[in-house]
Amino acid sequence: MIVPLQHVLILASLLFCLGLVCVLIWRSNIIMLLIGIEIMLNAAMLVFVGGANHWGMADGQIFALMIMAMTSTEVSLALAMVVYLYRRRKSVDVDELTNQRPLGHTEASTDTAVSQQP
Repeated sequence: MIVPLQHVLILASLLFCLGLVCVLIWRSNIIMLLIGIEIMLNAAMLVFVGGANHWGMADGQIFALMIMAMTSTEVSLALAMVVYLYRRRKSVDVDELTNQRPLGHTEASTDTAVSQQP
C-alpha cells in the first residue's frame, strides 16, 4: 500500500509545527530547543522522502541521507556543548547563560586593566 503524497505532507507539516512550538515555548531550555530543531529537520526529511517516492526519483532520498548526516553531527556537537556548559555553569537554562559573565572575569580585573592604560 502506497501512502498518498497529501498524507505525507500533512504529517510533515504537523511534525514541523510541533517542532516549532517546542522551540518557541521552551526557548530557555537548551535540550528542548535541540529536540524541537530535530523534529523540524525530521519533518523536512519526511517531505523529501515522500516526494522522492511520489515522483519515482532518488533525489529526495539522497537529500534525506544528507540531512541525517548533518543532524547526527549537530546532535553530537550540541550534546558536547550542553555537557560542557552544565559542568561549568551547573545549568542548561539559556537565560542564565546569556546574563552571566565569562568565567574568571571580575570587576577588580577590569578596574586594573582600565587604570593601566595610558
